[in-house]
Amino acid sequence: MIQKTSAYTLIVFFVMFYSFAASSAAADASDRKIKVIASIAPLADFARQVGREHVDVVLLLPPGASPHTYEPTPKTIREISRAQIFIRIGAGLEFWADKMIRAANSSIHIVTVSEGVGLITGGTHAHPLPAGRQAHDRDHLADPHIWLDPLICVTIIEKIERAFSLADPARSPEYKRNASDYISRLTELDREISERTKQFSTREYITFHPAWNYFSKRYGLRVAGVVEEGPGKEPTPKHLQKILVELRRFRTKVIFAEPQFSPKTAEAIAAEAGGKVLFLDPVGGQKGRETYIDMMRYNIAVMEQAMK
Repeated sequence: MIQKTSAYTLIVFFVMFYSFAASSAAADASDRKIKVIASIAPLADFARQVGREHVDVVLLLPPGASPHTYEPTPKTIREISRAQIFIRIGAGLEFWADKMIRAANSSIHIVTVSEGVGLITGGTHAHPLPAGRQAHDRDHLADPHIWLDPLICVTIIEKIERAFSLADPARSPEYKRNASDYISRLTELDREISERTKQFSTREYITFHPAWNYFSKRYGLRVAGVVEEGPGKEPTPKHLQKILVELRRFRTKVIFAEPQFSPKTAEAIAAEAGGKVLFLDPVGGQKGRETYIDMMRYNIAVMEQAMK
């Protein structure tokens, strides 16, 4: 009888132990966050807006750095090797990423948010082609700055939500809810920018590099000149003279530089024309413009100083 009781007690103990272990594992799984790598600050913000407390987001591009000249560090490679999802713009912006990402983590799910977007092509903005890519490759001859159009960002949010729902189906309704809430904020931002740009007395402007084509197309503006036509491409004397001619046409002689690049050339041109330099920020992530919406409101306020 004692032996039977001991055997029964042992069975109950193991059942309870494995039940506890299983429930603990389930709890751990439910608490586990999706590890996400985002190439630029706006994408990192979008990932946090959709995933909230259920995602661990690592930003690749440090605030103030340029995505055109960025070089990944060994720490970056380690972060990528542990991640489940990599969110990138594509269209040639992260030209350094293709081989690196797959070498560091062959199972990572890559979300290329420019896929399916009507890209602006045929301009001067082009990126170095990775080895093996053809010169006619559409993605690497296109303007990648799609995130500066808030309504294009709606489609970006939808892509991120689908990726998170696929990685974590149990929380899919929550991701959908978060995405819907943020899309409402983006559409409100679009209405706000539209109303503010309608008040501009001039609809042309000069920028340091061609980041603002999608923004301009959305709000009926025009980039009249660009100081640096391509990443790292020094302007020729003939091109600088052309910029000077354009700048002198404007009532307010302003060149919009960017904090990710040296403003020296822009300042020299502005001084020659008796104008000044103001700073637009197409990437954000710095103090006062950590979120995408804050960044865009900062930019429209800067534009108002020169164009209203």
